[in-house]
Amino acid sequence: MKLLIGPRQYSTWSLRPYLVLKRAGADFITLDARYDTREQKAALSKVSPSGLVPLLMIGEDEIWDSLAISEWAAETYPEAGLWPADAMARAYARAVTAEMHSGYHALRHYCGTSYEHPQVGPSVAPAPEHPDLSADIRRLVGVWTQMRQRFGSEGPWLFGRWSIADALFTPVAARVRHFQLDLGAHGDDQSIAKTYAATLLSNPDYLEWEKAASV
Repeated sequence: MKLLIGPRQYSTWSLRPYLVLKRAGADFITLDARYDTREQKAALSKVSPSGLVPLLMIGEDEIWDSLAISEWAAETYPEAGLWPADAMARAYARAVTAEMHSGYHALRHYCGTSYEHPQVGPSVAPAPEHPDLSADIRRLVGVWTQMRQRFGSEGPWLFGRWSIADALFTPVAARVRHFQLDLGAHGDDQSIAKTYAATLLSNPDYLEWEKAASV
């Protein structure tokens, strides 16, 4: 299998399925793509049906969405336990994952990829200020706190054991670090959210990605 990814410094959607496939124990290689210029975008469009990354190539088959790739991995590698085993925990995990996949628009906009290396350390940028961003961070802290409190007894991840939800939130934790976002200013128990963010960034698979991005 081949996973076509964007620049590791800021392609958050490429990082997510990379983490999932690594956790699944899948045998795959990564291929790098860029899309900074019109020519690069045109070249990418010739390879990717959506004209975007990531793209998982399995023989003649192609999957071109991060969440779709993750769901495929969950079905293909059931022994990896990429979703929680408990039905209710699994429903919540899918809900917060889908919310991350399609929501948090202010967080994406104000803590976006226009800054240098927003996904890898140690560079930092000033924390933006906007009411919509504050609302997104408040929601983020609430989700992390509530899920950890209810489902996190079996381990340090959002639902105890590692799941696709953790892959979706890992780039967010990196941006919390990069933009020095104050999780404690947005309600709930900040210690839970801060600890969880640190856990995401200590994942060996993420550290491997981060090291490659720094080269």
